[in-house]
Amino acid sequence: MQTLFTKSRKRDIVLALFLTVFIICLAVIITVFFKQLYYFDIDYLKIAESTGLSREVIQKNYDVLIQYQSIFYQGSLNLPDFVMSNTGRIHFEEVKRVFEMIQITFVVTGIISAVMIYLNVKQKEYRFLPLTSFFSVAIPSVLGFFVALDFDKAFVIFHNIVFRNDYWIFDYTTDPVITILPESFFMHCFMMIIVIVIMISVLCYVLYKKKRNQILAG
Repeated sequence: MQTLFTKSRKRDIVLALFLTVFIICLAVIITVFFKQLYYFDIDYLKIAESTGLSREVIQKNYDVLIQYQSIFYQGSLNLPDFVMSNTGRIHFEEVKRVFEMIQITFVVTGIISAVMIYLNVKQKEYRFLPLTSFFSVAIPSVLGFFVALDFDKAFVIFHNIVFRNDYWIFDYTTDPVITILPESFFMHCFMMIIVIVIMISVLCYVLYKKKRNQILAG
């Protein structure tokens, strides 16, 4: 019981922060590459009806776009059924760099967290779990609150922070791919990220309670 409550909290906080970043990156990666969400939205948001394109064409081009976001994909983006302007192509290249950074951060924080968790578990130190649960809920909850107030405004602010130009403002006449990427789909992505993070944070807290009860019982 002493090891659970008397160790320095500094290492627990550092580990919890690394784990929180890892969890958020994991949630983003799962959401981005979970193509079934978009497949659902093709029907739910009536993307085929609004664009006049077949489901097969929409799905094929989306698959290419998502494959392009992978850190393992090297090459240019070539959508089979859409032309792209130079600024549109630059924006997708910038998006790819952002996702690649998220994927790298996921790996780095995962390795660091694994090492620190191993050391903590050896010492029967589990306080990092409720701290991780708190951080991983607090951060997306604050973001979620502001997004819920005005998603459109939050969407614009996000792009202004992440990108240093206005290339993300697509003209459907020069970059018709934007017609198959409605803003509502991105809202659904954000919601999925929040749900995944909350689920993992709850799991961390449940695991902590279980470990604490085992230590107290022992």
